[in-house]
Amino acid sequence: MNIDLFPLILYGGIVILAIIGLLVASAFLGQKREDHATHDVYESGAMPTGSPNIKLSVPFYLTAILFIIFDLEAVFLFAWSISIREAGWVGFIEVFIFIAILIAGLIYLWRSGALEWRTARQMQDLSFLKGEGGVVNIRNGRRIEDENEEADSHGGYH
Repeated sequence: MNIDLFPLILYGGIVILAIIGLLVASAFLGQKREDHATHDVYESGAMPTGSPNIKLSVPFYLTAILFIIFDLEAVFLFAWSISIREAGWVGFIEVFIFIAILIAGLIYLWRSGALEWRTARQMQDLSFLKGEGGVVNIRNGRRIEDENEEADSHGGYH
């Protein structure tokens, strides 16, 4: 096999010369003066506000991790869908096993509570506040039923 590499080497050389030329031109033609704000940090032309050390909640990370996982799964499935004729029935069975393992993992995470956004304490507090039909009835931090019972016991109206 005789492969002609001259075009590739020529292209690589031109790219390297272009990069070096642009860097040299920038050094000679670029602005040389420094103002008081030259080294200030900015984002998209705006000065930053607030602390960069913010705490993000667990649901944010959970959503991000699930997105990454399912995005990678989609890449594998797209690659399989392109080669479906070449893969044949063996490829179909392999993808079926792949999807079955993913579904089993998702069910395991769901059953173990790893997909819950609330802590056990938050879920307990929420179950105390839920009324009939699963509706949360809260007014001023108290259950509406508790206010109604309190009003009835004092002879008031609700």
